[in-house]
Amino acid sequence: MNRKILVVDDEKSIRDLFESAFSDAGYEVHLAENGDRALDILGSQEIELIFLDLKLFGMNGIDLCRQIRTTKPIAIIYAITGWSGLFEIEECREAGFDDYFKKPVALDLLFKAVGDAFEKLDRWKRRYPGT
Repeated sequence: MNRKILVVDDEKSIRDLFESAFSDAGYEVHLAENGDRALDILGSQEIELIFLDLKLFGMNGIDLCRQIRTTKPIAIIYAITGWSGLFEIEECREAGFDDYFKKPVALDLLFKAVGDAFEKLDRWKRRYPGT
């Protein structure tokens, strides 16, 4: 079963934290520091669970989410940010994010979100083989 996670964040410390935590838990973790690198990875890897920082250099997380949704409609995409406001949360929903986490995020909350996401993806794939 595909247990790959993509983490897109311009802060190396955040990428390192996610990689360490999720790798130790048995997930294959891919890291990108910006939207262009994320799209390169998604073009060559079958990844359906993605954590996107909203404030990236170049393409922001909202635009990146919209772009990913065009080719990966069933992917689970989570927003992560150090900033939050009602407008931003609303914009995240409209862009296609599945949930929203404010930094710093407790690891137990992230692990629960990852477990729930893979369960949901597994259900969809059983119902709709070939997705």
